[in-house]
Amino acid sequence: MPYLIDGHNLIPKMGLKLADPDDEMRLIEHLQEFCRLKQTQVEVYFDGAIPGQSARRSFGRVTAYFIRKGNIADAAIEIRLQKLGREARNWSVVSSDQRVQTSAREVHARVISSDEFASQVVKAGISEINKGKTDTNISPQDVDEWMDLFKNRKLD
Repeated sequence: MPYLIDGHNLIPKMGLKLADPDDEMRLIEHLQEFCRLKQTQVEVYFDGAIPGQSARRSFGRVTAYFIRKGNIADAAIEIRLQKLGREARNWSVVSSDQRVQTSAREVHARVISSDEFASQVVKAGISEINKGKTDTNISPQDVDEWMDLFKNRKLD
């Protein structure tokens, strides 16, 4: 099932900092790994694109939408849901924002809170490691960084 994600809503739930100038790219990297492990696709929406930088950019299975100032990601997600029409019921919407959740429910899309999705991302990575499927291109430093990032997260 593909996902529509409210990016800035998810960033802090993933242990990333909104103040980090690379926060969007770091989230995209995590989402790329999630998509690889789950064989799915993601559309992620970010508010406040730098003037001249609003655009759609593809990162493999992750498509990022940088919404120009004056508009908001919430509205862009709502428009996307409307354009999906009946297909919206085949998508999951990731946000803890009530407005976005309400819009998703109206078109029968699955709603996942940002906290819940962040836990799913962690579980996806852990389950693949437990199955013995490791990426030989991951350095020990990358593993340490991931472990530090998720060590204090509660898994359900």
